[in-house]
Amino acid sequence: MAEPSKVIHVRNVGHEISENDLLQLFQPFGVITKLVMLRAKNQALVQMQDVASAVNSLQFYANVQPSIRGRNVYVQFSSHQELTSMDQNQGRGDEPNRILLVTIHHMMYPITVDVLYQVFSPHGSVEKIVTFQKSAGALAQAIKGIWYHVDSGGFNRKLHNPLVPTPLTTHYLPWGFQALIQYQSRQHAVVARSTLQGRNIYDGCCQLDIQFSNLDELQVNYNNDRSRDFTNPNLPTEQKGRPSQMANAAAIAAAFGGGLPPGVTGTNDRCTILVSNLNPDRIDEDKLFNLFSIYGNIVRIKLLRNKPDHALIQMGDGFQAELAVHFLKGATLFGKRLEVNFSKHPNITPGADTHEYANSNLNRFNRNAAKNYRYCCSPTKIIHLSTLPQDVTEDEILNLLEEHGTIVNSKVFEMNGKKQALVQFETEELATDALVCKHASSLSGSVIRISFSQLQNI
Repeated sequence: MAEPSKVIHVRNVGHEISENDLLQLFQPFGVITKLVMLRAKNQALVQMQDVASAVNSLQFYANVQPSIRGRNVYVQFSSHQELTSMDQNQGRGDEPNRILLVTIHHMMYPITVDVLYQVFSPHGSVEKIVTFQKSAGALAQAIKGIWYHVDSGGFNRKLHNPLVPTPLTTHYLPWGFQALIQYQSRQHAVVARSTLQGRNIYDGCCQLDIQFSNLDELQVNYNNDRSRDFTNPNLPTEQKGRPSQMANAAAIAAAFGGGLPPGVTGTNDRCTILVSNLNPDRIDEDKLFNLFSIYGNIVRIKLLRNKPDHALIQMGDGFQAELAVHFLKGATLFGKRLEVNFSKHPNITPGADTHEYANSNLNRFNRNAAKNYRYCCSPTKIIHLSTLPQDVTEDEILNLLEEHGTIVNSKVFEMNGKKQALVQFETEELATDALVCKHASSLSGSVIRISFSQLQNI
């Protein structure tokens, strides 16, 4: 093992792994100042802001195998103590793009589309901007949370002098405010990145970390403080109170950190799913809701009485239906391997034999849609429990779940003052059965929420 360094060497970085994936892996432990992709060697170099951040990340990943897009990656201290400009130029294998992915660190003031336009438009013609809040992911949340203290020192460079906004009301900010900025030409984006990388929007805060995005075109549905198409001023503003369904491919990709999961297109427009090979003795509409609501809002569900092992599920939109088909095809539920496909029916006709869920407060995507998209994955052996009673014990949680099969490990912890838990079953099927049966059930007066965790181990 090399001596501690703020530069981390990452091996087994396949072609499907992007810079954004690596950012997600290490940003929970501190600010990343440089990232070099060594594509020819399937490796990468990640430079943290300080040695302590690098040490914390490697100590964590010594006990938990890091995995990106289903591929295990291996991390160690680099022999470099710091990356030089030559290292970065030699290692960079991605082509410049006219769309920039911008992450803002130390965000003491709110950032809007207008602020970003003021910063980026002097360097070229800005066509579109989409902003979004990127979550840290279940991995880091389970261990250290997604909040960090704003450090007002250490930066003194200045981009411009806009009217100073009112500081955010709290000194602790959610990790991962990002934006996608599309220029008219690639050269404009190259100039902007070269000029603005590492600089601050305001004195001492709002530091810019700029990468080239892998998107070809941003699609904007609304012109408001969160997104803007400067080439089309006639777009509507989003209706007040209307939950964002992330209905266009660019915004959806933004929720996934700039790129959709492999195999997901983001362009499907079929909302209804046909599920077959169900276990008719154990399945019902509410259990199907508990499973499929992980991937989107549920409008209605219908069990086919003439085919008791079949059901129709209407999702909130086509992208949510695509996620459900992608992640649940071949999953095992109650001893049966599910067949999950798009239905030929565009929707389910309401009737006495359908269950309505459109107005259910158990739908997960009415708020924090981007955050919930980040948690979408195929069934795993580990389930994550939230909205637990504050005085809940580990024994009470195990008593609730043990009827579903062998529990290998468990952990109760607090995040932002709220009790949560991780429970690892012997198999993915047992974890799926537990989620389907116990999500939205009551525990000491609290309605608990269960989802799959992307952790490899507890």
